[in-house]
Amino acid sequence: MVEQAVAEAPDTGVKSGHHGGVERSDAEAVNKKETRSLYQKRIKIYPKMVKGAFRRWKWVIMALTLGVYYLTPWIRWDRGANAPDQAVLIDFPGRRFYFFFIEIWPQEVYYLTGLLILAAIGLFLITSLAGRVWCGYTCPQTVWTDLFIAVEKIFQGDRAARIRLDKAPWGATKIFRKAGTQVAWVIIAICTGGAWVFYFADAPALMGDLLAFQAPPVSYITIGVLAFTTYLLGGFAREQVCTYMCPWPRIQGGLLDEESLVITYNEDRGEPRGARKKDTHPDNLGDCVACNQCVAVCPMGIDIRDGQQLECITCGLCIDACNTVMDKVGLPRNLIEYSTLANVERVRAGEKPRLRLIRPRTLVYSGLIVLVGVIMLFSLITRADLDLSILRDRNPLFVTLSDGSIRNGYTVKIINKQHRERTFRLEIEGLPGAALAVVGSGVTAEALVVGPDNLASYRVFATVPQAALQDSATDVRFRIVDREGGETTNNSVFRGPQ
Repeated sequence: MVEQAVAEAPDTGVKSGHHGGVERSDAEAVNKKETRSLYQKRIKIYPKMVKGAFRRWKWVIMALTLGVYYLTPWIRWDRGANAPDQAVLIDFPGRRFYFFFIEIWPQEVYYLTGLLILAAIGLFLITSLAGRVWCGYTCPQTVWTDLFIAVEKIFQGDRAARIRLDKAPWGATKIFRKAGTQVAWVIIAICTGGAWVFYFADAPALMGDLLAFQAPPVSYITIGVLAFTTYLLGGFAREQVCTYMCPWPRIQGGLLDEESLVITYNEDRGEPRGARKKDTHPDNLGDCVACNQCVAVCPMGIDIRDGQQLECITCGLCIDACNTVMDKVGLPRNLIEYSTLANVERVRAGEKPRLRLIRPRTLVYSGLIVLVGVIMLFSLITRADLDLSILRDRNPLFVTLSDGSIRNGYTVKIINKQHRERTFRLEIEGLPGAALAVVGSGVTAEALVVGPDNLASYRVFATVPQAALQDSATDVRFRIVDREGGETTNNSVFRGPQ
């Protein structure tokens, strides 16, 4: 019976351990203010599965994020005959980062810097608007922990069943359920590490090498390390990672303000707490029926009724749990809800709550995102597919030849970012009468060949009659011209005697 279940609150009757010397019920907040310390031995939390809008959103987001992570390396993208066809590839041997139609060279690492800046500012904006929704829905620790808990439920049952199983003596049933859970966790962990290495090599080829035990040792080492950390953090550490290892809960304090959406308990409406039967609402009690379901479903083991807390990841599961109970006892929903601290004060003052998304800090964050995004987009659109680098010899500064002419040595590096071979003509400007000679059999300054999507380095000597030099240092400009169109220049210096 619904009335009896709510009135008796059976989830509060099982003793599951001690916290700070105080015996607690299994639905009592692990991280209560009275017993919280800087660090303590982990007390296992048994999050209860709940149904509701926020739980459904977490399932959807978990499926999307895991799908993107596991499947992205297998997406193909045709770049032509001379380039890899993996859509997303971090190619260390080739010194490239491929992302669909974008190809990043080592000299263009500033694009990665821009992406990191965009990600950071985007996270600041989201936090200022809606609190720690990143932590509650898309953080890898949250996603994999949710997945591990779902597997745990399949093998061991929901919350009460897991508590009973842990207290039961070891037997065939307990060994089977525990072993099945661990095996499934290990498989997920190995798949997690395996998916990561596919981003650094051609996925189908590497998969074949891994199964044939012919892959490079670093692949197996990487898979092993990531599998171990995934298994440890998702299976055992869980909320300890968020509370003690992750710096974000502490950083977010500087990003939130009184207008940020956070999980709030309507204390004025809920207090004093007390159990009651359906459709029975004594005048001396608030709407909170003291069922502790908001605590039972919390993956962080906190009681949101104690107010804002460092451990809260803003996942909204306590809202689903509370709304379910409110429906059963015939009370209005949203005793726990997404709201702002300013709205709490407005309601207490008899004012109508309102949502202020446009605020100085959100405008600043949005403006920075637009600015950085426009700069990166403009740079991508206008970037050249040809680059020239000139390195002049520093020792010796110059050489005087037998006929009295002066020679300088240079290293010319040409980057061809097109997926076809190109031939260039090298010229020097600013030094009348200068002659160019390229070291190498059959190689001339009139025909420098650079392979597709490649860098070519040439050793070049520039020679000029001494009489043509007006100073010990003359500014010169090297130019390369593609036979089929396209050119670029780079400046350097020609050294001579005083």
